[in-house]
Amino acid sequence: MSENHNAHEKVEKNVGLMAVLIAVAVSFGGLAEIVPLMFQAEAIEPLEGVEPYPALELAGRDVYVREGCYNCHSQMVRTLRFESERYGHYSLAGESVYDRPFQWGSKRTGPDLARVGGRYSDDWHRVHLNNPRDVVPESNMPAFPWLAKAKVDGEVVAKRMRALQALGDPYTDEQIEQAPAELEGKTELDAVVAYLQGLGRHAPKGGQQ
Repeated sequence: MSENHNAHEKVEKNVGLMAVLIAVAVSFGGLAEIVPLMFQAEAIEPLEGVEPYPALELAGRDVYVREGCYNCHSQMVRTLRFESERYGHYSLAGESVYDRPFQWGSKRTGPDLARVGGRYSDDWHRVHLNNPRDVVPESNMPAFPWLAKAKVDGEVVAKRMRALQALGDPYTDEQIEQAPAELEGKTELDAVVAYLQGLGRHAPKGGQQ
């Protein structure tokens, strides 16, 4: 039996040492992936035209996250030709600078939504969210009829914008102060539709580059 085998066996039998070595290996792996991103401007700078979400879209995004839509819909077109041919240009980090948390991921039960903005009318989205099978008979997506009745709380959205401003999102005080009035009478359905219609509008045009 070789010395290397004996050393490996000792490590495997020592749970504490094994845990430390795993933690070290994971830490180095994480640093190798994260540190380069800190020096890439495209990963931390917004694409041209990308700004913090307007009040109604921000409210819609919060509803989208609350309802768990991200569990079935990613917002990340990968750098694979068949994906870019179907959805459009692959996703860039600069599109998601103001997403907290971002909606990237590879889990898809439904289609990716990174480029869904403008593909369908507002009325289509309203019908689809109220009962998906009215427009896509084979859909297994749940219905969200309560969104049409629930009102958006403008004061809560304004506080959310203020918190994001403190984190560095360039909201102006005027934008925050106007939010409650802008959202007066708006439903959560209005908000989600506005959010969906804004997705991908600043993305590069075309497929894989």
